[in-house]
Amino acid sequence: MIELLILFELKNKVLTMYGISKEIREHFSVLTTPSYGTIKPALTRLEKGGFVKSQKTMSTGGRPSVYYSITKDGDTEIKRLMLSPPLENPVQFLTFARIKLACLDLLDTNEQKELLGQLKLKAESILIDTQNLLRTKDLSFYPKMVFDNLTCEYKNFISLLEGFEHACTH
Repeated sequence: MIELLILFELKNKVLTMYGISKEIREHFSVLTTPSYGTIKPALTRLEKGGFVKSQKTMSTGGRPSVYYSITKDGDTEIKRLMLSPPLENPVQFLTFARIKLACLDLLDTNEQKELLGQLKLKAESILIDTQNLLRTKDLSFYPKMVFDNLTCEYKNFISLLEGFEHACTH
C-alpha cells in the first residue's frame, strides 16, 4: 500500500523523500504513518519498476537532494494498485480500503464503480463471518462486545460504500 501512497503524492508534484513522507503524513496520518525505512525501499522498488524517476540536484545549502516524479507507467501502476483485489486479512482490510477510497479521484467513473463493488463484496463477507461467529460461539462479555462493535463498523463501512456508489451514478 505504501507504493500507492507514494504514487498518489507524486501524481501532481515532484518531491524529495522527505516531501513524500510529509505529504503522506498530512493526507493520511489518521490511517497510516510510514517511516523512512518503509518509504525508501518502496521508492527503490517503484524506480526499478519504471514507475518513478529520480533526479539528483544540489540544494541551496550545497547538499545533494534527490527529487522523485511519477512516470507514465506510474500512472498505469496507480490504477493497477487501486483495482487490485482487496486484502484477505480482515485486520488490514479496512485501513487499506479506506486508503483506496481516499484516492478514489484517481480513477474514472467505471473504475470507481469496480473498486467500490470489490470492497463492498469483501466487507459484506467479513460482516457475515463476524455475525456467524457471534451466533455460533458462546462468547464471554469482552469478545462479544468487540465482535458486536466490529459488526457495527462493517455495517457503517458498507453504508459509506453505498453512498459512494450512489454518488458515482449521479
